[in-house]
Amino acid sequence: MNSTRTVIVLAAGEGKRMKSSLPKVLHPVLGRTLLGHVLAAAEPAGAGTTAVVVGHGADQVRAHLAEVAPDATTVLQAQQRGTGHAARVAMEATGTATGTVLVINGDVPLLRARTLVNLIETHEAGGAAATVLTAEVADPTGLGRIVRDAAGGVEAIVEERDATAAQRAIVEINAGVYVFDAALLGVALTKLNTQNAQGEEYLTDVIRLLVDAGHPVGAHRAADATEALGANDRAELATLRALLRDRINGDLMRSGVTMIDPTTTWVDVTVSVGRDAVIEPNTQLRGATVVGEGALVGPDTTLLDTTVGDGASVVRSHALGAEVGPGASVGPFAYLRPGTRLARKAKVGTFVETKNASLGEGAKIPHLTYAGDATVGAGANVGAGVIFANYDGVRKHQTVIGESAFIGCDSTLVAPVEVGAGAYVGAGTTVVKPVPPGALGVARTPQRTVDGWVERKRPGTRSAAAAAAAAGESVAGHAGAGGERSPEGPGDTATE
Repeated sequence: MNSTRTVIVLAAGEGKRMKSSLPKVLHPVLGRTLLGHVLAAAEPAGAGTTAVVVGHGADQVRAHLAEVAPDATTVLQAQQRGTGHAARVAMEATGTATGTVLVINGDVPLLRARTLVNLIETHEAGGAAATVLTAEVADPTGLGRIVRDAAGGVEAIVEERDATAAQRAIVEINAGVYVFDAALLGVALTKLNTQNAQGEEYLTDVIRLLVDAGHPVGAHRAADATEALGANDRAELATLRALLRDRINGDLMRSGVTMIDPTTTWVDVTVSVGRDAVIEPNTQLRGATVVGEGALVGPDTTLLDTTVGDGASVVRSHALGAEVGPGASVGPFAYLRPGTRLARKAKVGTFVETKNASLGEGAKIPHLTYAGDATVGAGANVGAGVIFANYDGVRKHQTVIGESAFIGCDSTLVAPVEVGAGAYVGAGTTVVKPVPPGALGVARTPQRTVDGWVERKRPGTRSAAAAAAAAGESVAGHAGAGGERSPEGPGDTATE
């Protein structure tokens, strides 16, 4: 950490045009809030103190900072009287009087860390009183303009509302990022007034004050003009989100990731994707998600805080807080809820929902099953339509299925219960007692077969005609043949 450096983030504004109960700086953009992106960009500057000026929604902003930047100092600007006033409040609260001060608006999520580092180094090497980050844009409407003198030095920053027609034609704009000599900044802040269109103390007026006092002011132009963009409303926020999406996806593709349709692929800045992974269209990778090398994700898939192992596939599925092991297979149309853990080459298939479920290596739940609070051993196979009945209305209970066990279709496992290694459960069974290793668990109501029922109950229907044709005799030939059959044992029937 560099104790001579201080970072001040201006995050007190309401952002009225967002029309939101959420403070503007807390609106999310691909894995972080606006404020979170700014703090992440400023972190490599290594400042000894980072102060965030809060005002509107101060309690919400403080709570967010406690999660993402617990070492940051919050400074309350009780009345929002402008950016200059905010900087003065922060300087006074932190006792900053010497060294380098970096001041950043809290709504510039595209700002890169290396840009800030270069800005600070340029300032400290040049010995200027202040150095301003600038950018050239095609449409500067609504942005402060950089006014230079005949020699090309920075003369002033003029807000659009206060600019002349000639100044409005300038396309070099203020990025809202400044580096100051702390002592000179402190003096200049005491001289600000509110003689402007908004009746506020502008931090930008400090530049003119320094120039008028004979102090040199430098400028550092950002190579990418989008880094200077902020968000005043939700339409602008959507534009920033799309720009950041393109930047993230471009970086991933250049690192060896295949994206079939980058415009419909949304990846948070906190996500990691390995080489040779393939991301299909309409996929969202969010939070702390990690996708391994050679994995396939999508299409139409959302992963949040989920790990996908090397060579695994997750197709048309939704996963929250899950782990998909190497070579494992998920989907299509699967829902992995928190606590799901799939070992190597395990399978969760079509219309399967899992929660707090662990599948061993090669275990399979191919289709139409709910598995909650379950441990499924390696090589076990769970048939279609199986229900892990884990909840008794008060508490959740565990089901354990042993290695290489087989659970027949349409069975219900009433937890707590255990099916031993190599055991079988017959289709349609409700399991309420342990099934020992190697045993068959089966519980069914005896089947009744009522001959001639269709003729008597559905005469004249297509079913009756088909039955008659299959028997090779007329419907009349079956008259009087009614009766019932019941099984003598599993798989056997007898005529009553």
